[in-house]
Amino acid sequence: MEGGTGCARLPGAHDGPMSHPKCLDTDYIDFLIATPRAASCCEAARSQPPAHDLPAHDAYTRLLQRIEPDPATLYREVEPLVEKADGVLVLDDSTLDKLYAKAIEPVHRHWSGKHESVVRGINLISLAWTDGDRILPTDYRVYDRPKDGPTKNDHFLARLDAAKHRGFRPHAVLFDGWYSGLENLKRVRDHGWTFLTQLKVNRLVDLNRGGYRAIGVLPIDAGGTIVHLKGFGPIRVFKAVSRDGDVEYRATNDLAMDELRRLGLAERCWSIEEYHRALKPCCDVERCQVRSSRAQRNHIGMAIRAFLRLSWHFYTTGNSWYEAKTGIVREAIRAYRSRSLLRLKFSLDTFMVHPAEARAGVESGGHADSTWSCVKGLQAGRSACPPACCITPSASAAISTPAPITRAAR
Repeated sequence: MEGGTGCARLPGAHDGPMSHPKCLDTDYIDFLIATPRAASCCEAARSQPPAHDLPAHDAYTRLLQRIEPDPATLYREVEPLVEKADGVLVLDDSTLDKLYAKAIEPVHRHWSGKHESVVRGINLISLAWTDGDRILPTDYRVYDRPKDGPTKNDHFLARLDAAKHRGFRPHAVLFDGWYSGLENLKRVRDHGWTFLTQLKVNRLVDLNRGGYRAIGVLPIDAGGTIVHLKGFGPIRVFKAVSRDGDVEYRATNDLAMDELRRLGLAERCWSIEEYHRALKPCCDVERCQVRSSRAQRNHIGMAIRAFLRLSWHFYTTGNSWYEAKTGIVREAIRAYRSRSLLRLKFSLDTFMVHPAEARAGVESGGHADSTWSCVKGLQAGRSACPPACCITPSASAAISTPAPITRAAR
């Protein structure tokens, strides 16, 4: 614009220093730990403790939009709590249900083990560390290939490389058959780690130089059989038969692993399922309805950090995630019961004793009069308290007897 002043920002009242945000990520995390069901910014604002100049729900909305989604924040919190030279790393993904969401950005169709079908939701890839007593999430990614580009296997490799760079030296890396591709297996081996995974029945292996055949047709021993996996090298395969007859093949690059050690690692592998099952009801990771991808990722990240606090509390006190969550609600129930607000207008403790004529009506075998005026007065709200005929034990049957319904005159 000519003159050079048309678009210039004029000095004014807003030229001072920027105001600080009214709520922090830790405020939202505390809310996720405590809330029994609703996980909205409005509810976060409503449930704040009394204070001066409380933030409105818009402050929590801006919090989810303002913070840069960064899984490194989770690692900074969990790093002092893990023993990098001990335990195992477990990687798996889970679908966060968004069955009816049509406008939430990272929602796509994914396989859900819970529903045993393909459903709409957000796919969360998690890397957790466990030593059998603790299960602590160390890294995660939201799988959104249409927007981000990387596949699940790309995320798998990136999580392994990040763990190696951070100095982890686990006894084993555990994952299911979805991630048992050759490139993934080789990456674990290149890092000098041991893996335990599941192989599909059609994977080609060579037993005793008899040529490559599907593993499902070979005589694999329950205690382990050494075979040559095509494209990889020698591995040890275990055949496990479940109670319902399903057959699974577990494979490891540790050729000296025995069945007892495999069972111990398989038990630790199940901890990632416990983590995902607790993350959903205890930290409300599925219940945020914001639409933008940035806000959803921030909510998921803070829900995982909320689980980290619950998990550490479990380890240090012995109270499970569910008991810790229930304990918070239980305290709220106890506080309400000590000063309950939802009461009826009348209470039997405040009922007055009516005059002698009402007692005479009871003794004669019924209500004080034949017009049910005692009951009608209560129904219409005209009586301050019921007559003695309605509260004495001898007339308890009369209380449950419905009074005639009267219609107001037009």
